[in-house]
Amino acid sequence: MMALPVSGGGDGGGGTIADAVSGLVVLYCAIRLVRDRRRPLSRTAAVVFALPVVGIALAAAGAASPGAGITGLVRYLQIFVLVPAAVMLLIRDRRDARLVVWSLIGLALWQGAIGVHQYVTGTGASYMGEEIRAVGTFGAADVMGMATVVSFGVVSALGLALGAGPGRQRTVAALCSLALLLPLALSFSRGAWIATAVTCGAQLALAGMRRAVKVFAVVAAASVILVGGLGVGTAMLQERISSITQVADAPDQSVTDRYTMWAAAVDMWRDQPLTGVGLKGFPDHRDGNASLALSSGSDTEGAGAAFKRQPLLSPHNMYLLILSEQGLLGLLALAGSWLALLVCGLRGLFRARRPVRGPLSPRGLDCALVACGLLTWQLVDFAYADIGGPSTALTAVLFGLGAWWALASEEAGDR
Repeated sequence: MMALPVSGGGDGGGGTIADAVSGLVVLYCAIRLVRDRRRPLSRTAAVVFALPVVGIALAAAGAASPGAGITGLVRYLQIFVLVPAAVMLLIRDRRDARLVVWSLIGLALWQGAIGVHQYVTGTGASYMGEEIRAVGTFGAADVMGMATVVSFGVVSALGLALGAGPGRQRTVAALCSLALLLPLALSFSRGAWIATAVTCGAQLALAGMRRAVKVFAVVAAASVILVGGLGVGTAMLQERISSITQVADAPDQSVTDRYTMWAAAVDMWRDQPLTGVGLKGFPDHRDGNASLALSSGSDTEGAGAAFKRQPLLSPHNMYLLILSEQGLLGLLALAGSWLALLVCGLRGLFRARRPVRGPLSPRGLDCALVACGLLTWQLVDFAYADIGGPSTALTAVLFGLGAWWALASEEAGDR
């Protein structure tokens, strides 16, 4: 469903087909559990998935209106509890996990190919007066959509390439990871670049330093070919890259808006430190806490959409969004569950790196690198992004895959 064009302009104002399908996945999983009459979750998994429910329920009760509370409750449960639990339970073994991973890579290649075509033909979203920004099928209103999907593809492909799978699979995965670097660059998304660079570096270090040196050499060679030989490094792209180091000294308006909204979120938390202002409460309290440096919105245009002024309704920082709307209790509960998944996943990764003796099946190092890599990418990206937009349903799948490796992979092997 993520490969289809987003209807309604992709403004994130309502549900998508992918959201509807994710609901059917949860329903199908529930029916299977009832039919099989088995305990769905281990004790550890039950605690990890129950933690967010507490903070979300308290914040929903403190929402400004019942409608806002119910809407926020359903959305948070969908992304962080129900769909991840369903994905975890429906993945039976490592072959199923690899199928999900290759699906992510295939989706990234599709969206990336559309994005490159948009850049070459000048039919993408508007960027500095030119319609060259690669956004895939997500439209100009969700410029982070394609960047997120392509980043997932890069991380997934690199994890498979660094694993202990068949040589042909690793070669294909490595080529896919390199190919996806081009649409990722053309997305002009600084946040996606930073999260991908951090995650890929972590994956390489976890896979072994000797292999990391080889991969760094390949990436450096590919960069020389793309930038020097093919001329991919345009002035706009180079300026965007250099702007990463200027977010403190000479920030542009988008960065200034982000800093202003971060400060507003902190002020909201100070007013309600334990429970926050309630789900969906940030837009209502924004103007009362933001300084005059905040602009009225961001301009979107291109990729088949007319000019539109997008209101700034979130702080673009998931941790601060939770802190402002759910308070310290909600942040500890939700972020605590994410941290538990990452810690358990890393423990499983270190077990997978141990040498296997005798006729035992592979320990799934590739699955471990992908799952831990995707979790790392999302937790880094949450420092300057939050949920919202058509690509959010994919975040739920990501957490489900990470939960499978962290909490259920010991019971599943290659069959």
